[in-house]
Amino acid sequence: MVEMIESPLASVPQAPRPQPGSGATSLPFPHPDRADPTLEAMLLEAAGLLAGWFSTAAAGRPLPGLSVQPPVAPEASGLTPAELLADVQRLMEGAYNPNHPGAVAHLDPPPLLASVVGDLIAAGLNNNLLAEELSPSLSRLERSLCSWLAEQIGLPAGSGGVPASGGSLSNLMALVVARHARGLDGVAEAVVLCSADAHVSLAKAMRVMGLASGALHALPVDAEGRLASEQLARKLDALQLQGIPVIAVVATAGTTVRGAADPLVPIAALCRRYGLWLHVDGAIGAVFALSPSHRLRVEGLGAADSVTMNPQKLLGITKTSSLLLLARPALLSETFATGLPYMEPSWGVVHGGEAGLQGSRPAEIIKLWLGLRQLGLAGIEAVLDGAIRRRRQLQALLAADGRLLLRGGSFHLLAFRPDGFDRQACEQWSQRTRQQLLQERLMLSRPDYQGHHHLKAVLGNPHTRLEQLEAIATVVASSVAVP
Repeated sequence: MVEMIESPLASVPQAPRPQPGSGATSLPFPHPDRADPTLEAMLLEAAGLLAGWFSTAAAGRPLPGLSVQPPVAPEASGLTPAELLADVQRLMEGAYNPNHPGAVAHLDPPPLLASVVGDLIAAGLNNNLLAEELSPSLSRLERSLCSWLAEQIGLPAGSGGVPASGGSLSNLMALVVARHARGLDGVAEAVVLCSADAHVSLAKAMRVMGLASGALHALPVDAEGRLASEQLARKLDALQLQGIPVIAVVATAGTTVRGAADPLVPIAALCRRYGLWLHVDGAIGAVFALSPSHRLRVEGLGAADSVTMNPQKLLGITKTSSLLLLARPALLSETFATGLPYMEPSWGVVHGGEAGLQGSRPAEIIKLWLGLRQLGLAGIEAVLDGAIRRRRQLQALLAADGRLLLRGGSFHLLAFRPDGFDRQACEQWSQRTRQQLLQERLMLSRPDYQGHHHLKAVLGNPHTRLEQLEAIATVVASSVAVP
């Protein structure tokens, strides 16, 4: 349990609990005309709790031993700041801790300091990206930063996009835009093509778009986990002969288990030949296009019509931070605009609420903007370099064993299992080994991939050092001997 620090709230008169039926002056809102010592003390106390949680991460475990459930329902009278923060601390004790050096299980790195601050400022401003009069400066910032990011990853001049609450929504919006742009709205037989290793969000998108479950054509991958362009070409020929319209081809830059990147250059050439929309799900890998030394990992990304990018998965931007970037961003409003008659006209191109599926949206752009500026281009490069270096180090350590089948790709993910184990043996091995790793304060995930359970490491945690990687290799080596 984290020890409570001396609270600045102790020396500040506590605001009384608001009583039922009391006037608005006693409600816990910030004062609009004077300093609020209770607010300032509560923010300081909360910052102290969070700073303590960060600074003691290595002494704990990435996955807590218990899930904590504080009281849920509000009481008859509201709680004081001290009471609220005591509940928060109890909740934090049962939280997953991505700051732990052994947290290498998922695409959830520690947060950047500036991004944490950005989240706080966004919450305090409480602006709404629905419309410009509700977020005048932030709407402009959002458009400008999306345009900069789109052009940085290789999309043409004038490109741009919109933030979304996660890659699933970005992918959904991309396919809705593609269907509208291709004049296929309401065409029930239209299909989408992707690889067998594409993200599950595409199947969800089919349901939301009212398409049949068979509308998603998942094509086999090659030995490296990539969509084979030759198979894609044969499939497109067959669909053309059958007269079946294609909404989009979805290529993946960073598959979920092994981090493979589909061959974007030949896939883009096929899409041009057939006049098709190319969407790249780059939730994992698109950020590598921000670095000149890593851009080849996603070569051809700039030829896409739309790209999903998730800075939250590696760059340390606090959740959620996903973007849908398009070569022709005007298609967003052409697809989603319905008019906002209860708002003044947009001062810019279009209101944020008409540039995508979401209406009300928080000012998440602040944490992305602050985080990127805190890192700088050199910092972005260092984050990417470190992730690739750690993956290569672990890959070398595991390959030296000789008894493992390694599943890697272009980025910072690495999955593996014992070579020669059947499905049941792999399931038992992965469960047992994951528990052994957790006992050593090392956390890997356990995906079911191509009929066998694997262990997977995601090496985006900048706190992970060679000693953790060597410890992983030691535990795995001892576990492989037992089928």
